Amino acid sequence: MDPHAPHTAPVPRVGVVVIGHDDAAHVTAAVRSALAQGPVVGEVVAVDDCSTDDSVELLTRLAAGEPRVRVVRRRVDSGGCGSPRNTGLDRVTSPYVMFLDSGDLLPPGAADALLRAATDAGADVAGGLCVRREVPEQRRAPAGREGPEKGREVPWEAGLYAARAVYESPAQRPRLVHDTLCVNKLYRTDFLRDHGIRFPEGRFRHGDLVFSARVLAAGPRIALVPNRVYVRHVGGCADRLPSSPGRAGIADWRARTEASRAAYEILLAAGRKELAREARAKFLDHELRMYACELESHDVHHRRAWWTLTRAYLAEYDASDWEHRPTAPGCLVGRVVLASPEPRDLPRIRALASRPARLLPPYAHTPDGTPAWSAGLPGITLEPLLTRPVRFLPLTVDAELLPRARTALLRLRLHELYGRMAQAGPEALEVEWRCRATGRAVGPRTTVGLAAPAVGGAGVFWSAEVTLRWAAFAFRRMPAGGARVWDLRLRVRFRGGAYREVAAQARGGAELPRRCAVVGARHSVVLMEPYSTHSGALALRVAPASRGVMSVVHDGLRRLLHCHSRPQAH
Repeated sequence: MDPHAPHTAPVPRVGVVVIGHDDAAHVTAAVRSALAQGPVVGEVVAVDDCSTDDSVELLTRLAAGEPRVRVVRRRVDSGGCGSPRNTGLDRVTSPYVMFLDSGDLLPPGAADALLRAATDAGADVAGGLCVRREVPEQRRAPAGREGPEKGREVPWEAGLYAARAVYESPAQRPRLVHDTLCVNKLYRTDFLRDHGIRFPEGRFRHGDLVFSARVLAAGPRIALVPNRVYVRHVGGCADRLPSSPGRAGIADWRARTEASRAAYEILLAAGRKELAREARAKFLDHELRMYACELESHDVHHRRAWWTLTRAYLAEYDASDWEHRPTAPGCLVGRVVLASPEPRDLPRIRALASRPARLLPPYAHTPDGTPAWSAGLPGITLEPLLTRPVRFLPLTVDAELLPRARTALLRLRLHELYGRMAQAGPEALEVEWRCRATGRAVGPRTTVGLAAPAVGGAGVFWSAEVTLRWAAFAFRRMPAGGARVWDLRLRVRFRGGAYREVAAQARGGAELPRRCAVVGARHSVVLMEPYSTHSGALALRVAPASRGVMSVVHDGLRRLLHCHSRPQAH
């Protein structure tokens, strides 16, 4: 391109399909974010899925002043996202199309970046980075405006979008199967229509998995960009099905397995065997780990139903599926589920399914000395762990937080793992507390040396202690009416410079120390509460004390001062 050539405005070539249902609070913000992409977006088709709130009125008012917006109202609630997306796709006249859910946003420049990538490469599909913004619903900014605190943004499949890339076929990058989102991509409209690619109709949950499999099965030329092209908020369309209570219900897990099975069969029927195998690996690494992490929190009936359903689905896997990535945590979790007719070892499964994975003691060996999952399941061998690089091992560090008046003592223990720790030579732990909402650390990392190995009830371990000062947390600015959560992050450093990022297992579980109150900024009272997350990791919740707690603390201090002022008895 000639840098001295006169600048020309981009040709309107992209249509954006925005779908919503009873989301009047956010749907116009979504549409405005599509319009804000500039002249590259020639049309926005806003499909209302039979809302009962003011969504249609707001969209109609917006369309009256914006000729690029067309409002389509469905007369029957489909109960899902697929039908309204298909409705919008049928009405798009632009050569390229994107999809946007009513609760989400397109960041500035997203459509232009994807269109340039597609046209420069002659690609049928262009994809970019999607981030999931963790902002509570009550603090969402109205009318598309960003609030003062955006909240943490978690990237989805960031490795795929680390750099620009063009693939002649999905087979060149099987990892593409793991990105099952449809909203972070731009599609050539005729490509979708020529191959009859549509979303599942009706109340089909997780339809993105099926749609994405249909796209990949058609063998598109794909362009990827490192740009941030989609901001996904909690509570979007994908979470709105009234008939399914999210991941809390067994119906959602059944829908996940059905969608995953359908995606696999679509790829296999198209002759994409490598992609089909990767789809099964993705189920183990993503879906299975995500739901297994929460299994222990459900009642016994849910656990048994989940276990039975999962075993039936995993029984469809063949030997090559299990051998694809034998040391992957999800693969190991799946093998344990398949080997046992009843739910078992749930604390260990939860830790192994978490990110990063942790393999909790006690450990076992077969009679010939081969590492095994447990004495009860000796057939599940862990021999690959003996040669796996230390930076990938599912190490376990457990942590105990002992509160004091102004400080707390953090006790850490790194457990041996089938002799790999002694072989690698652990030397130190780097300790950091990171705010879950903002991603910021409370201070610089603290490095502490590990003591010589000792032997305890769970076997050999290395230990360290760190003093934690409450003031570092108490004087941090609190969100209005809310709390801060701080996650403990650790890095184990080994001889020779190798290291491994780990999360700390909360020692004691439900028996963690009770909350304690300390004086914070401007003489306010702040509550410090150690707790175990859903994955079993240690975290710290810091919250402003209520008036009742403050009065209790005040009375306690007054009694303490009164006792000290009384004469001592002899």
